[in-house]
This record gives sequence, structure tokens and C-alpha cells, in this order.
Amino acid sequence: MTMRQWTVDIEIDEVEDERTTHAEARLRTPGEQLTGRGTAYRHPSDLEVPRIGDELAAARALSELSHRLVLAAAEDIEEVTHRPSHLSD
Repeated sequence: MTMRQWTVDIEIDEVEDERTTHAEARLRTPGEQLTGRGTAYRHPSDLEVPRIGDELAAARALSELSHRLVLAAAEDIEEVTHRPSHLSD
């Protein structure tokens, strides 16, 4: 049995207006790097709870990263089989 470990790094940045949070999730694998980005916006009337913005932005970045990973797998399948793949998220 061969074990592999992949690591995802997430960088979170709050914009100066303190109502917008950006996150970038990066996955590095041998021979490939994939990135997903996500943003969270706080309505002016909402309470300021930075953790919530971090969670939403990170979740959205991971969601985009997940989608890109599925697309990469589909491309790899097509490269090996020389036929269209039909993967879904």
C-alpha cells in the first residue's frame, strides 16, 4: 500500500474596508499546483465577527479548488483513455 499526503494552504486577507475577506486555497501535488479563490462580504448592518468572514471566504476558496481538482482529474482521464470523461462535482 502506498500512502500519499497532499497539503492545502489557505491564505486569508481582510480588505481595508473591513467588510470584505478574501481567501486563497493552494494545493501542491507532484507536478501540479491548483488554486481556488473565495470572497466573503459583510453587510454594513451585520455584527463584525471576523471569524465568520474567514470561514465563508475559505469555504468558497475550497469549493473552487475542489471544482478545479475534478476538472484536472477529468482531463487526466481523457489523456489516458483518449475518450471524453463525464465527471461531475
